[in-house]
Amino acid sequence: MSIDINGEKFTTFSDYLNDETKVSVAEKAQIEFETVLIGKLIEAREERGLSQRDLAELSGIKQPAIARLESMRSTPQIDTLFKVLSPLGYTLSIVPSDK
Repeated sequence: MSIDINGEKFTTFSDYLNDETKVSVAEKAQIEFETVLIGKLIEAREERGLSQRDLAELSGIKQPAIARLESMRSTPQIDTLFKVLSPLGYTLSIVPSDK
């Protein structure tokens, strides 16, 4: 199945994402980072048996904001990430890249 994006046909979103004339290497890295980060956040919340509402109460972040974060409709500020990750037993850190 192909999709049409701005008059060009692509077989998958991955085709679009991997086309450096459409998405820069830096943009792709950011998208991949955010996807992994949010995936881990959801995984940690679910492993602890918490609903979004439970996490909202523990973190002080409103449930709709957590829903937007988890659906990647918004990019969280660092302070928001700390507030959400802390009750899940996680923090953020800077580590050397594999490159």
